[in-house]
Amino acid sequence: MPPIIAELLGLVGYLVRVLGFLLFGFAAGRFVLDQFKNAAWQVQVALALGFFGLAAALTNYATPGASGAFALGGGVALIAANMPKRGDDEESSKKK
Repeated sequence: MPPIIAELLGLVGYLVRVLGFLLFGFAAGRFVLDQFKNAAWQVQVALALGFFGLAAALTNYATPGASGAFALGGGVALIAANMPKRGDDEESSKKK
């Protein structure tokens, strides 16, 4: 196999890894935030420790790009969970 093909496949592999960790970070963040709202305090502590423990483990054992993508995915999930719903803005403006 020519070396250029091996390099291209390696680049595609790195991109897929980063996108996978980004998606996994978003999904894990959404799961934790959705379950966090309606849980008892013991479960809330377990969810927080589990999520941050997973982030710490990924930082230690995964590549920097993959762990950064996981953190970005979790951050996007946090921001998305705190944004107002689109339908709420339209309904409140109609009531006024």
